[in-house]
Amino acid sequence: MDHDRADTYLALLDAARPVRPDAAALADLQWRHLLAVPFENLDIHLGRPVELTEEALLAKILDRRRGGFCYELGGAFAALLRALDYRVTLLAARTYDDQGRPGIPFDHLALRVDLDRPWLVDVGFGRFAHHPIRLDLRTDQRDPGGEFRIVEGEYGELDVLHEGQPQYRLEPRPRDLRDFVAGCWWHQTSPTSHFTRAPLCSRPTPDGRITISDRTVVRTTGTDRHEEHLTDDAAVLAAYQDHFGITLPHPPTRPTPTGIPITTP
Repeated sequence: MDHDRADTYLALLDAARPVRPDAAALADLQWRHLLAVPFENLDIHLGRPVELTEEALLAKILDRRRGGFCYELGGAFAALLRALDYRVTLLAARTYDDQGRPGIPFDHLALRVDLDRPWLVDVGFGRFAHHPIRLDLRTDQRDPGGEFRIVEGEYGELDVLHEGQPQYRLEPRPRDLRDFVAGCWWHQTSPTSHFTRAPLCSRPTPDGRITISDRTVVRTTGTDRHEEHLTDDAAVLAAYQDHFGITLPHPPTRPTPTGIPITTP
């Protein structure tokens, strides 16, 4: 990522270029990214393949003002952080389901950022930590998004807990973006992937969260929750534009998840 492209990314986040790559600037960038770039799976429901190259991810987020899911959000944010002189490693993880079972290999992409100590940075997990989490601590860590803990797993892996519940199991081995192509394909095509079940677009707000799930807008503010059903296509398109700044050619649908072409870098 060149200097101008990094400045475009920072402008999207409404962030100044950090004076130095330190923990305070990293925390600020992570929160601004969560606020500005939504977690969404809309291309799956628009019949568009997700291409895991840095150029494609930056074009989607910066030029088309879209979001993405973990591979896209984490991959793009890693490129920005590297352009700002952070030491970033891509890590693979397996997310836990409601029965406490880990998912497929390369189920999730998270970032390790090494400063004077290692930090877990995740902008692609939906509801999660607002700020980086220390990877070298094994005690509870308080965050505006809740209480988190890192615990030792098997084979040198690390379990990430949120409010005492396991979220995903991190592998320590450094990865490349192309390593996640198979997992990304599975999430786009498998009927058992939660991404193929319904369109979703979500981001935190300063005091809550805004989400479009299928044709329902959900707003939360503190403990208050409000739902609005979108009655027609025009309302769906307007909601994406109003709440996320996303312009779509037509509403995302629920296609049978077969036959989606995948571009391999």
